[in-house]
Amino acid sequence: MQFNATTLNNKLNMKNILLFGLLIVSGMTFASDQPDHSIFDRFLQKYVSSSGKVNYKGMKTQMDSLDAYITELRGTFPSSDWSRNAKKAYYVNGYNAYTLKLVLVKYPLNSVKDASFSGKDIWSVKLVKLGAKTFTLAHVENEILRKMKDARIHFAINCASYSCPRIWNHAFTESNISSRMTKLTKEYINNPKHNIITEKKIKISKIFDWYSTDFVKDDQTLIQYLNKYSKVQISSTAKVEYLPYNWSLNE
Repeated sequence: MQFNATTLNNKLNMKNILLFGLLIVSGMTFASDQPDHSIFDRFLQKYVSSSGKVNYKGMKTQMDSLDAYITELRGTFPSSDWSRNAKKAYYVNGYNAYTLKLVLVKYPLNSVKDASFSGKDIWSVKLVKLGAKTFTLAHVENEILRKMKDARIHFAINCASYSCPRIWNHAFTESNISSRMTKLTKEYINNPKHNIITEKKIKISKIFDWYSTDFVKDDQTLIQYLNKYSKVQISSTAKVEYLPYNWSLNE
């Protein structure tokens, strides 16, 4: 049998082209995949009231549903072709889902601060698996979400506590997260249970103290930030006090 080098090279080149094409298509499919947030949406609607009260007792009987969503998060990870809002939705939902999971593992309890894992609180334990990476809740909040430079995220993520902004009883998505964060921000700032606002004096949540750098960036004062959302316009010389934070479970 005569060896034909030209024919062999042509066949190899064609094979390489086909393989390369398959890799590109496969890569594009994987990159555009996003988790099915509707799983989390149904779970939240079932166990979280419109005011943000959480039925942890009921949730604990249906943890398989929450685990199914967490499995979705583990199977995907934001890629460069995701929009900024898609990434925000992924990480905010991930933060909230894992907060619920870590509380439920230790439930019943009176406060999220009573939950402990090998001596670490829920924000410091490295159990948050997203894609192939494992984080702490603190890392997701401080090193990912806060670095997106959008202070509204503080009113979307939930710390399972009374003084925290309410957990929305729907999942965030690429299409709803921006408008919903604005609504939740307005709601929290104008809620007298969390902030007492008058023109001359304000008593506000410790959130605005703990994360002050997020609210005063770009030469903006805290009062200027609040005035974007507050129904009462606050004087620039208003006295500012911070209210005690209630860590009782949000049930």
